[in-house]
Amino acid sequence: MGKRLDGSSLFAGINAGLTNSFSLLSSQYSDGLTLENLNAALTNTNITNTAYGSTFASYLTTNFNNVDSNRDGVISADEVQKLMNNIATQGLTREQIMSLGGASGMTSSLQQTVLAHFDDIDANHDGKVTSQEINAYGVNSQIEKHKIADRNRTINGMSTFYSDDSNKYEGSMLDYRYLEDENS
Repeated sequence: MGKRLDGSSLFAGINAGLTNSFSLLSSQYSDGLTLENLNAALTNTNITNTAYGSTFASYLTTNFNNVDSNRDGVISADEVQKLMNNIATQGLTREQIMSLGGASGMTSSLQQTVLAHFDDIDANHDGKVTSQEINAYGVNSQIEKHKIADRNRTINGMSTFYSDDSNKYEGSMLDYRYLEDENS
């Protein structure tokens, strides 16, 4: 892992995507974001040709009943804000990262890393990863990487073997066993 993982960039990107998509979608449909309008948006070139439009419209369509919390048949700005707050506080599921991550501006390597290590990142095993869990995993991964490098330096430093005579042997201690066999 080269750069340290930054969970805040993932959440900020998804938040921006949802906000921009809601603005774009609601400007296209005067009667609000109904399920019918969201389905129409999936084939509307004014929306599908944008960075966020179709991905987030698809997400909102699939999750319409969960987002429309007051069950009035229209997704409001307050309900989108509630969704964003919920994602920010409770975290993202694997499915949300797959569906929203690429369109959020998150790098594909970050998305792949988070998905590949999802179970390790999800420290409380609730099926969601938070920004804090992603950041902690990134820090812990860097610390572990440094520990391994330090351990390897220590081992390499210890492996230089000096025999009883003044000739230095620059191999590993493990090589000494075979050195005796060669001298016999």
